[in-house]
Amino acid sequence: MKYLLKNGTVVTGEKSEQLDILVEGEKIVQVGKNLPSKDAQEIDVSGKLLFPGFIDGHTHFDLEVAGTVTADDFETGTKAAILGGTTFVIDYASQDKGGHTLKEGLDKWHKKADDKCSCDYSFHMSIVEWNEKTEQEIQDMIDHGITSFKLYMTYPAMIVNDCDMYKILKKLGKCGCFAGVHCENAGVIDALIAEAKKEGRLGPENHPLVRPDTMEAEAVHRLLVIAKEADAPVMVVHLTNKKAFEEVMRARANGQEVYAETCPQYLLLDDSVYAKPDFQGAVYVCAPPIRKKEDQDCLWEALSREDIQTVATDQCSFTLAQKALGKDDFTKIPGGLPGVQTRGTLLYTYGVKEGRITQEQMCKLLSENPAKLYGVYPQKGVLAPGSDADIVVLDPEKESVISAATHAYNTDNNPFEGIRLRCGIDKVFLRGSLTVDDGRLVKEKLGKYIARGKKQM
Repeated sequence: MKYLLKNGTVVTGEKSEQLDILVEGEKIVQVGKNLPSKDAQEIDVSGKLLFPGFIDGHTHFDLEVAGTVTADDFETGTKAAILGGTTFVIDYASQDKGGHTLKEGLDKWHKKADDKCSCDYSFHMSIVEWNEKTEQEIQDMIDHGITSFKLYMTYPAMIVNDCDMYKILKKLGKCGCFAGVHCENAGVIDALIAEAKKEGRLGPENHPLVRPDTMEAEAVHRLLVIAKEADAPVMVVHLTNKKAFEEVMRARANGQEVYAETCPQYLLLDDSVYAKPDFQGAVYVCAPPIRKKEDQDCLWEALSREDIQTVATDQCSFTLAQKALGKDDFTKIPGGLPGVQTRGTLLYTYGVKEGRITQEQMCKLLSENPAKLYGVYPQKGVLAPGSDADIVVLDPEKESVISAATHAYNTDNNPFEGIRLRCGIDKVFLRGSLTVDDGRLVKEKLGKYIARGKKQM
C-alpha cells in the first residue's frame, strides 16, 4: 500500500517543517515539499503534527506482581499503546531466581507476547542472579537483539547485591551494553515498613512515607559510585525527585555516562493522591512513589534542559479489586499504574502547550532518544527515507477528558482520571499500515519482534 501524507508539519528533534511524506510498503520512501501523489492514496493532514512513532522503553505487560497478574497483557496493553501513538514498546523479560537461565526468561516472555501485539515490541532482560552461566548468556542475548538489561536494588525476588551489580555492570560495559536500574534502598525501606506496621499505620497514605526520596537518592548515588568503578554506562529508570536527579548531575559533571528516564505520573501528580478517601489512594501506589510538587518542577526543568533523556510509562496496570488485596495492609497493594495510552497527549498538553518543552524536545523524549538509546535508530525514531513508516498524526486542536469509562486498558481506574487533554491522536501508521484512524483502532495484532543493536547515544 502507498500513502502520501500531505500538508502536515513534520517534527524532528531539531526542527518542525511543513512537508509531505510518501510511504510505500513498510517504509518511508520520500519526505519533501509538494510531492506528487502518483498512484498513492493521498491523505490531507493539514493542521496536524507528524511525529515519528513514539517508543516506550519501560512497560510491564502480563507480569506477576504481589500474588496477581497485571490487568493488561500484551494484547490489551499494546492496543492501548498504539491508540496513544506508541508504535514500539520494550517490556522487561526476566530471569527467575533459583538457578534459572536468561534464555528461560526470554522464552517465557516471547510466549506472552508473540502474535498478540498491536505495536512492535522488544525486551530488556532483567538479571536477578549472577553466575558463570549467566555471564556466558549475555552474548546470546545480544545475538537475539537484546542489548539493554535491568537490575533491581529492591524487591526480594529481584534484588542483586552490590558485588554482583559491579560484576554485571562491568561485563555489560565491556560488551557495549548497559543496564537500567531501579534505585531504592531496600534495607531502610524494609525497616520503615516494619515501623509503620508496628504503629498500626496500614493505609495507602503511608506508601510514600516508607519509600522516601532520600532512599531513592541514596540508591542512585550508590549505583553511580559502583558504575564509575566498573567503568560502565547506566540508566536510572523512573527518576522521581530532585535529590536523586542531583546525584545524576553530579556524576555527569565528573565525566560519567549516565542516562535518566522519568514518567508522566511523576510530572503531573503529587503525593497528596495517597490521602484520597475510600482507599482511592491505592490507585496511585507504585514504586518509587509519586513525589512532591517541587519534585515535579525539578523534573520539568530537567526536561527543558534536556538533562533527562526520555519519558517512558512504567505501565503496570491493576483493577480496583486487585488493588484491594492491600485493603488491610498497604504493602500488599500491587504496585503500578497504566499510562501507555496517554503518555504522548499528556506530554504535549502539559509540556508543549504549557511552554515547558518544545515539540522538538518532545520528539526527542518520545521517539529519537529512545530509538538511539535502545539501538533501533534510524530504523525507528525519525521520519526519513528508509526508516520504518511509524507515523503519529497528532491533532493539536482536539480536546478530551481522560476517563476509565473510555480508555482502552483492561482496568476500571485511571490515575489521570478527569485530566483534560488539549490534543488527540488522529492517525497512527505502524510500518506503513494505517492502524489507528480518526482515533479508532482499525487494525490490530500487526506488531512484530524487533531485534535491537547497541546504543547510539
